[in-house]
Amino acid sequence: MSLRYYYYISDAKVDMLLPQVDPGFAAKRTTEFGVSLNPLSGKRKRETVPDRVVRLERVIQHLDDFCDVGTIDEPGQYFRGRLAMRVLQKPGFLYFTGATDDTVVGLGGSSGHLTAGAKPKEDEGFGPSMLPGMVQGLTAMTDDEAPEGVLELAHLAQRNARGDEQEVEFIAKRLRHGPSPYPELDGGRSLRVLVGSPLFVALAD
Repeated sequence: MSLRYYYYISDAKVDMLLPQVDPGFAAKRTTEFGVSLNPLSGKRKRETVPDRVVRLERVIQHLDDFCDVGTIDEPGQYFRGRLAMRVLQKPGFLYFTGATDDTVVGLGGSSGHLTAGAKPKEDEGFGPSMLPGMVQGLTAMTDDEAPEGVLELAHLAQRNARGDEQEVEFIAKRLRHGPSPYPELDGGRSLRVLVGSPLFVALAD
């Protein structure tokens, strides 16, 4: 069994999906432990919640067993991949961008879900992992007048991204998938653009 070095875990998505996948697993578990009282003995009860990685892995197992999980180039309702990606970040928003030979892919979510990050704050607007929130986050990263659509923004984010790439693996919910909005920039290739909301991103070996 290979171990994952998690970089990002969306506890919000896990907390939403886990009760649908396994209500008993999602519930708090009550454990009993004895207390020695001389000459009497007693027991106290303590509620525990499964570890965030254990909860995530339970959701992933269900997705793999029962759901439509595709690849970057052929995504289903969900898609998984391993890819060299760059990380773009603004306050409250985190975005991973990369590309295969056929598909530009972008993954967006709250920077509060970084495994070493602070807990996400409540926000009155759209969450960064929803399309309106992702458009807002990507628009804030664009210096020029930004287009309206998320596929256009994702395409430009990949084209303009700078910095080191990091090999990562992930599973994400597909949000939008379609042909490249800028075929004139694609060097004659028939590219597609895929935007998703990740359940996790882990550093690949």
